[in-house]
Amino acid sequence: MHRLRTCAARLRPLTASQAAQTVGQQRPITATGAACSRTFQPIRSYSAPVASEPFLNGTSSNYVEEMYYAWLENPKSVHKIRGHHVAQLDPLGIMDADLDSCVPTDIITSSDKLMAYCQHIGVEFMFINDLEQCQWIRQKFETPGVMQFTLEEKRTLLARMVRSTRFEEFLQKKWSAEKRFGLEGCESLIPALKTIIDKSSENGVENVIMGMPHGRLNVLANVIRKELEQIFCQFDSKLEAADEGSGDVKYHLGMYHRRINRVTDRNITLSLVANPSHLEAVDPVVQGKTKAEQFYCGDTDGNRVMSILLHGDAAFAGQGIVYETFHLSDLPSYTTHGTVHVVVNNQIGFTTDPRMARSSPYPTDVARVVNAPIFHVNADDPEAVTYVCKVAAEWRATFHKDVVVDLQVCYRRMGHNEMDEPMFTQPLMYKQIKKQKPVLQKYAEKLIAEGAVSRQEYEEEIAKYDKICEEAFARSKDEKILHIKHWLDSPWPFFTLDGQPKSMSCPSTGLSEENLNHIGLVASSVPVEDFTIHGLSRILKGRGEMVRNRTVDWALAEYMALGSLLKEGIHVRLSGQDVERGTFHRHHVLHDQNVDKRTCIPMNHLAPDQAPYTVCNSSLSEYGVLFELGFAMASPNALILWEAQFGDFHNTAQCIIDQFICPGQAKWVRQNGIVLLLPHGMEGMQGPEHSSARPERFLQMCNDDPDNLSEDLAVRQLYDCNWIVVNCSSPGNYFHVLRRQILLPFRKPLIVFTPKSLLRHPDARSSFDGMLPGTHFQRLIPDDGPAAQRPDAVKRLIFCTGKVYYELTKERQKRGLEETVAISRMEQQLSPFPFDQVKAEFERFPNADLVWCQEEHKNQGYYDYVKPRIRTTINKAKNVATGNKNTHLVELRRFLDTAFDLEAFSEQ
Repeated sequence: MHRLRTCAARLRPLTASQAAQTVGQQRPITATGAACSRTFQPIRSYSAPVASEPFLNGTSSNYVEEMYYAWLENPKSVHKIRGHHVAQLDPLGIMDADLDSCVPTDIITSSDKLMAYCQHIGVEFMFINDLEQCQWIRQKFETPGVMQFTLEEKRTLLARMVRSTRFEEFLQKKWSAEKRFGLEGCESLIPALKTIIDKSSENGVENVIMGMPHGRLNVLANVIRKELEQIFCQFDSKLEAADEGSGDVKYHLGMYHRRINRVTDRNITLSLVANPSHLEAVDPVVQGKTKAEQFYCGDTDGNRVMSILLHGDAAFAGQGIVYETFHLSDLPSYTTHGTVHVVVNNQIGFTTDPRMARSSPYPTDVARVVNAPIFHVNADDPEAVTYVCKVAAEWRATFHKDVVVDLQVCYRRMGHNEMDEPMFTQPLMYKQIKKQKPVLQKYAEKLIAEGAVSRQEYEEEIAKYDKICEEAFARSKDEKILHIKHWLDSPWPFFTLDGQPKSMSCPSTGLSEENLNHIGLVASSVPVEDFTIHGLSRILKGRGEMVRNRTVDWALAEYMALGSLLKEGIHVRLSGQDVERGTFHRHHVLHDQNVDKRTCIPMNHLAPDQAPYTVCNSSLSEYGVLFELGFAMASPNALILWEAQFGDFHNTAQCIIDQFICPGQAKWVRQNGIVLLLPHGMEGMQGPEHSSARPERFLQMCNDDPDNLSEDLAVRQLYDCNWIVVNCSSPGNYFHVLRRQILLPFRKPLIVFTPKSLLRHPDARSSFDGMLPGTHFQRLIPDDGPAAQRPDAVKRLIFCTGKVYYELTKERQKRGLEETVAISRMEQQLSPFPFDQVKAEFERFPNADLVWCQEEHKNQGYYDYVKPRIRTTINKAKNVATGNKNTHLVELRRFLDTAFDLEAFSEQ
């Protein structure tokens, strides 16, 4: 007996009466020991599908016991459960020794089950608590002859292996010193992907969105069918880019291509999403784009649009984003109705072997959390790989659930990358790899021996593809410039003209009073009959009163902005933790107090021909639910918003912000209009974490030039910046900036630092007058009080942003300094900076000293961004904010005293 990790079940003895009832029905199983004789329940029959039962029920809790009884009833059943342990998965033959895989010797019996579960395919599926799904998988692998390939199928598979292998060899020959993260050692990935796509196309799929790390160039060439000369151009460092931006390395680029699938003779659209070096970061982005494409084409079941995600074994096991993405797979507002995951399991993560990379037997064990079947397959057996991928595509089409194909175990023939020397850290593995015949050679010899293809035909196929590569290489020499826009993974052909905006102007973002009144009426009522709401009637009445008074607070301003876009045919999607109710103010989803799960979204009752409004609470995830970035990639005619419950929550999504949102257009010429709503403000209540959205981080990544004083600052500046950052102090301006996000002739990410205390502040109100036709977002709101009447008498001009304005004006009034201190609000001073309007304020108050006021500490907030223009009044601190209310009040008093001490800067 070899060692096997397993768990023991506590067997449940029958009572005497229960044992008596079994007599004549089924022979009981008796265990006899030295001290006693015990009778156990016979195996339970699966009379009803487990899927119809709740998760924590008798069926699930007795799982181990049932497996024991199943083995007693039929010892052959062990192959379905443990067969993958003895399957011949490792072409190098070192996995058993390396991973200490130990199995009972008595498993190795029964030739039919060995053929089904213990050859080059290992199947993990008996943990799935659905009998129908388990039986479906059994039928796919236990039916005799299921893996028989026709002559034509074998020849097609060989041709695909030739393309996959010779492409890598061509790149190695031409650019041996270039890093490209090639596919050597796992060439069967290309026929694997093509099989998934072929079978999915046969099942009605028209659009496939993919995300992947290594082997990208081969996939671009032989799956997406990117022109080879365009790929080869990327190796020429002398070519200049025709498009603005920094560009990216060739093995990060994406692609979008529509072509005919030659197997099914149907149109299919393939997208490979651009990905940074953070290997799994693209996972939720791909899922978001897939969800959006399904939404826009009305594909409610995932029959027409699907996603394929490729992973490395080390990243799949080690990166938490994989787990977060899996847990989105069955959520109503996030599901893509099944994803095919392909793990390129090459037994190494850079120089780290599996013993140091994970604690689980397989890197794919994370997929068990969503009951996804896992198909392990030896990557050196192309026919086994092809069959498994065909089954995976059929599984997704049948059950609309995730499935994992583990190409186990392949290897990296060149090490981590082509510039690496793997013998430093894995000498024994790479000695074995050097002895390995390439999989193409093995498969070709097999087919030649079978008579399926002659050696001459095989050599002609190689020569044919080599000629294609050489001709493309020659054409690549004629290229003079690089076109980054040709690598777009999400083109918007009707939104731009050859990638450029159709205009450089933005229309008014105001609305007619009739429109404002109509949206306000819906916002203050329940448009469904016999619907009992909670005490929200008071809030709804308050909204109605504001509409009658022609004013809006923060919640109503947001309602009017989103509602007006819906009426104009713009889809709006708002997601995040608790956004349906809103952490502070929103109440966009009403719940019937008498009927369980009956809800009403008033904003979907604005007009018969309006666009749909999607508001959805997310899982407790930030990294994963920036899924919304992918959703925003699909169409420019949608407003996609993600709200952090508190502003600091974005820090666990920093990879998406740093690698996709901030530099996305510079790297990939890809516009994106996602909106991040980040609650921010020192309140003396939430403590250091929930007080700050860390504006200094976003400002540090802004690319606007502090010396650029171009004439068209209103729109041109917006187009040139990498993202727009605002901190509105008035509801009306918040209304305008949301509408402007859609009315601009281009798309930029919008970062909004939203308030908390201002949501119900009596002074934080805006009049309809500032929201009517002809009005716009105000980049800077100048002081229009008594100080503006006598500008020469003003001794201090304070610039600020956000909610601190209200604290400053209150203190100014208290001190009686309305005529000598002017306060101007920079609503959009961050990305980009309103140079022209700030200059106008300087000139308006010629005798005033200039002060920048912020509630954040000196080493945080906005100070370092505005430092060249305004001096600050506060000191450095290590933390963001105090958690003590009294300390906060002391700091606030010192802040206000300094702001209004006219002698404070006399020596500076």
